[in-house]
Amino acid sequence: MVEVAVAVLERPDGAFLLAQRPQGRVYSGWWEFPGGKIEAGESPEAALARELDEELGVGVRKAYRWITRLHTYPHAKVRLHFFRVVQWTGEPRAKEHAAIRWQRFGDPMATPMLPANAPVLAALSLPLEYGITTAETIGVDAMREHLERRFAGGLRLVQIRDKSLALGVREAFARSAVALARGCGATALVNSDVELARRVGAHGVHLAASDLLALRARPADLLVAASCHDAAGLEHAMNLELDFAVLGPVKPTATHPGAVALGWARFAELARGTAIPIYAIGGLVIGDLEDARHAGAHGVAMIRGAWR
Repeated sequence: MVEVAVAVLERPDGAFLLAQRPQGRVYSGWWEFPGGKIEAGESPEAALARELDEELGVGVRKAYRWITRLHTYPHAKVRLHFFRVVQWTGEPRAKEHAAIRWQRFGDPMATPMLPANAPVLAALSLPLEYGITTAETIGVDAMREHLERRFAGGLRLVQIRDKSLALGVREAFARSAVALARGCGATALVNSDVELARRVGAHGVHLAASDLLALRARPADLLVAASCHDAAGLEHAMNLELDFAVLGPVKPTATHPGAVALGWARFAELARGTAIPIYAIGGLVIGDLEDARHAGAHGVAMIRGAWR
């Protein structure tokens, strides 16, 4: 197993850096995220800093641990420790690569890309905020108004939860919420009900923890996420290759009053080394995003906090 530190350098405008492998190397001419082998006795963080200095001539100022992916190439099996690097010193330049380029989602993608990077790009496209509806608490009309306001303000990922609504009311609300999301370029998932998600044209389904543990194969035609509360749930979500998971509650929450809060230290312990993006959930507001990312979260998922 070759341990590798990998950097996703991200500009404030959403562009991320790709590098082209030089001639004379395996997969020469292919595009990748910059990084390199972790030396014996070296931490992933130290390797990241060293590799970015050697390859791009930049110094790391702020980086968040992100996902860890395993991939088997014909020549090696690698464990890729990804970091999202959001602040650095110096201007990146191709010191060891054939070329570098800033890539945006929506623009033609650099090709060919290393095979290990397809799920990484999918994960990187997920926004940092995941809003969860609460129409069953505040009412359907009020929830639609909140959705319109937040979609206009940039919210791009939402779960239509509201499991206690009457079936017909829930389906009508879900259908209208999905239409609002699609009209704004946002992604909408329906809680737990795969058939309902398909009927209303949702992008995917979000599984409750109990539904996740009962699942043996993921629906192939939908984006699939799940709620997790412990290591066993996360392991099952990764084995099924779900698109992302939420983990919590991190703090005490009115939604699950009897649940024991994980706290950030336990969250970080569980999230460390996960292969899929993990959102922190439970009593959080957008102001918790920095703590969440330092604990290894992709972002924050919120019910009440999303609509304040």
